[in-house]
Amino acid sequence: MSHRVVFLDRASLKATVRKPFFADDYVEYQKTDSQSVVERLKGATVVITNKVPLREETLKQLPDLKMIAVAATGYDVIDVAYCKAHGIAVANIRNYAVHTVPEHAFSLILALRRNILAYRQDVEAGVWQRSDQFCFFNHPIGDLHGATLGIVGEGVLGEATAKIGSHGFGMKVLFADHAPPKKPGVEFTPFEQVLRESDIISLHCPLTADTRNVIGEKELKMMKPTAILINTSRGGLVDEQALIKALDEGWIAGAGFDVLTTEPPTQGHPLLDVRRPNFILTPHVAWASDGAMQFLADQLIDNIELWFKGTPQHLVT
Repeated sequence: MSHRVVFLDRASLKATVRKPFFADDYVEYQKTDSQSVVERLKGATVVITNKVPLREETLKQLPDLKMIAVAATGYDVIDVAYCKAHGIAVANIRNYAVHTVPEHAFSLILALRRNILAYRQDVEAGVWQRSDQFCFFNHPIGDLHGATLGIVGEGVLGEATAKIGSHGFGMKVLFADHAPPKKPGVEFTPFEQVLRESDIISLHCPLTADTRNVIGEKELKMMKPTAILINTSRGGLVDEQALIKALDEGWIAGAGFDVLTTEPPTQGHPLLDVRRPNFILTPHVAWASDGAMQFLADQLIDNIELWFKGTPQHLVT
């Protein structure tokens, strides 16, 4: 049996990707729109996708497809139920961003907790130059030592973020309780208690029906007015309109986001217009250090080759 392997959105990965050793035909498309998916996957036994959706109406037109390799940890773009029912293996990437995402989260935390953007804007506006002493105190500056870090999601990224907070900065860490399945050996705190007691809340959970808008108006109002909300996980975990209201009305002190519900955001997306020093928005790059991307690319092809050998790893089906 010959094998055709197709990468639908190669431009999403800035790394060297080796050709699977068994592939008779290996094709890379930099980008693929929804109308081109079926045509490009004709005869393919393996498809690689990062963000190109593969739903039932598409998959049922691809009788040769045997394996989907997701070039990411999140696999919400795949109709996993259909794949399970029709014997299509689906594998995702594990543990590749264990350093880069927590580091990005703390970049946002530090910038917001110490009001870096606000002070930078003051310097640009000439406030320092007009000061009658060597410094000024226009914005509060909070230490991380002794502060409480609330983590929603106890996977490798949540635990790595917690480790930086506790070991690196001397923070108290609370893991928010949730419905099963739960990671064994983790001490959980009731979700509402985490909201009320945390100085920083950092989201590290997948987007599911249960976690969509897990932070909404009710939850934001429970948080301290001095608290900061960080989302380097998935757009949709936070009600974005409620977040804007929280920032406008001072329910929380600030927010740092690397993800949105719509990516790339269209002009007019509400969070694009939030231009204030206590809100930082980065373009879904928390995962994208050079080292992390190469690790991802290597594991991606490992997943495909191990599936071919009959010893698959990281299956979600």
